[in-house]
Amino acid sequence: MLRGINLGKRQLKSAELKAVVEGMGFTEVKTILASGNVVFEAGDAAPEAIERDLHAALERATGLKSEVFVRNRADLEKLVEANPFPEEAKARPSYLLVTFHRAPPDRAAIGRLAESHDGPERMVVVGRELFTDFPEGQGRSTLVPAMQKARLAQGNTGRNWNTVRKLLAALGD
Repeated sequence: MLRGINLGKRQLKSAELKAVVEGMGFTEVKTILASGNVVFEAGDAAPEAIERDLHAALERATGLKSEVFVRNRADLEKLVEANPFPEEAKARPSYLLVTFHRAPPDRAAIGRLAESHDGPERMVVVGRELFTDFPEGQGRSTLVPAMQKARLAQGNTGRNWNTVRKLLAALGD
């Protein structure tokens, strides 16, 4: 998952992304949606190495600098199983956001933000991911700017529940 792709001037065509990943020697490459999601067979390659190498390959091939977050099928399966908002995921999956981080988010900082925020949103840290339920959507939420101000939005990328499920489905069995 690439951060901030196809937002404003940060444009990357799916075909370009696929070509870069294939050029790295990975197989079974499929892009998902047009927002910087790609699944592929990586063999025994370490996720951290893939993140580093894909970042460098994208910059060389396209000039685009984007943070890269890698999760394998087992990671996504555990994530889906651990979803703290299963009813919300069924009822309004596009309003449930999973934010992927390199390291576990600061639970204390998120707890302080949750306590001080008066909106209907709820946040739960599971491992190194943050689940945020936006019952009224993100567009008018006052939580998003509060998270940015609290510097909780550094070094991560978010996907709604629909996309998380599509990524897992694209990985197959």
